[in-house]
Amino acid sequence: MSEVVNSACGSARWYLIQTKPRQEARAAEHLQRQQFECYRPVKHGEKKRGSRAPAEEELFPGYLFIHMDQASDNWYPIRSTRGVARIVTFGGMPVPVQDALIEQIRQRLLAPLAPPARVAFQEGETVRITAEGFNDVEAIFLAADGDERAVILLNLLQREQKVSLPVSSLSRMQVQA
Repeated sequence: MSEVVNSACGSARWYLIQTKPRQEARAAEHLQRQQFECYRPVKHGEKKRGSRAPAEEELFPGYLFIHMDQASDNWYPIRSTRGVARIVTFGGMPVPVQDALIEQIRQRLLAPLAPPARVAFQEGETVRITAEGFNDVEAIFLAADGDERAVILLNLLQREQKVSLPVSSLSRMQVQA
């Protein structure tokens, strides 16, 4: 994550900057050199093959956030900064991003990653779909589709359909005595 503290914080807000393709780090670096506070959310992943440093993956490829006062700060230096494509606007005006959203992104990136869900269902087992909109519909578990998805057999309108859903949206049927 790239951050620099800006000394002018009066009525400063966060705004969204679109960067040139794969130039998020370059844009953040050049904006920080101009004393702008930037936030470039990245996920740190496994090391790439043949590399010593852990891989960084942009959370929002092609974008970064900048903290500034819309009324008093000059937008021209931002538009002419290396790596910056444009300031994201609606109706010609930059639209602020809520501080709470930036904080939520920061907290989420700091939280430890949960281990992927493991499929614990057996082929042919009756399961209940708990995803919103299905209202506890029953289906038959067919197979795992990777670590986080499952293929189920669903009876819809007198026809059986194979459907792939997240494992987290399935639950075991309760055995009734």
